Amino acid sequence: RMARIWLMTAGLSLALALPLSAEYAAVPFIDGHTHFSGEDIPSSIVSALAGLERENAAMVFFLPPPDTFDNPKLYDAEVILKAAREHKDKFAVLGGGGSLNPMIHQAVVSGDAGPAVRAKFRKRAEQLVKEGVVGFGEMTCEHFAGGTPYQYAPADHPLFLLLADIAAKHGKPIVLHMEAVPQAMPLPEELKSPPNPPELHENIAAFERLLAHNKKAKIIWAHAGTDGTGFRTPDLMRRLLQAHANLFMELKLDGSPDAKNPPLVEGKAAPDWLKLIQDFPDRFIMGTDQHYPEAPGGQRWRAPVQFLNSLPDPLQPFVAKKNALRIYGMTK
Repeated sequence: RMARIWLMTAGLSLALALPLSAEYAAVPFIDGHTHFSGEDIPSSIVSALAGLERENAAMVFFLPPPDTFDNPKLYDAEVILKAAREHKDKFAVLGGGGSLNPMIHQAVVSGDAGPAVRAKFRKRAEQLVKEGVVGFGEMTCEHFAGGTPYQYAPADHPLFLLLADIAAKHGKPIVLHMEAVPQAMPLPEELKSPPNPPELHENIAAFERLLAHNKKAKIIWAHAGTDGTGFRTPDLMRRLLQAHANLFMELKLDGSPDAKNPPLVEGKAAPDWLKLIQDFPDRFIMGTDQHYPEAPGGQRWRAPVQFLNSLPDPLQPFVAKKNALRIYGMTK
């Protein structure tokens, strides 16, 4: 099957150097997880529009980065909402990474999740809904340092449970970054550098309590296929998907030869991953974690697109686009 080749504009080159499987999605897809530069919105928009053409993406969702309360350069959805609305058929925006997430992590440190904190948190979440975000994210439970500080908050923290109730009320999914830690364990050797802690908390039981708290709240577990601990296996995800109908997965592939539990092996979908998606065809979406503007060598969308292209034809439209539209309550 031959794919269409899109002509780039204003000095952008044609993406012909690599095979289709590595360069271009066989079917148009929605990238449900990308980031932007809060200091350069125009360049982020231009770069993302070019990326849509190059990748054969139908739409991208922008998420503010998950951050902590001690960063003086916090920003959230407001900085990009106006620009994104100028291309409303191409872009959607989630919110909370630069405000709700810091509030949760501040509450973890202070131990204060009392009525005043909860009221402030609810007010901010409702404000984001009124401003037009399509979901809440990127939120973090276990996030290793790199670009952002190390972050830990139990998934059943009172503010996460409150956010689940607000998300359910408004039909706004929550995108959650959480490395899989099924039991307390030492930090993996390759990550042993401050500010990552020497020991990791078990987090799956709290995650399940969040999922069970409000079954109308849609929780999207970000970064399936990029596994920092080696425990985010198809078997673990299968168990959780079977137990929780409100759980969904974003596909982001590590793309490195040393990846743990890789979904893509020698250019083909790994059998255990393929079987998982075949058994839960309505629960997976694309979420490449692409950053705009794209840095040289920073094209994170390539490996997920290659994986999408490796899926059987009946699965591709669902993982590419249909699932995201349904989960986010959108039509396109």
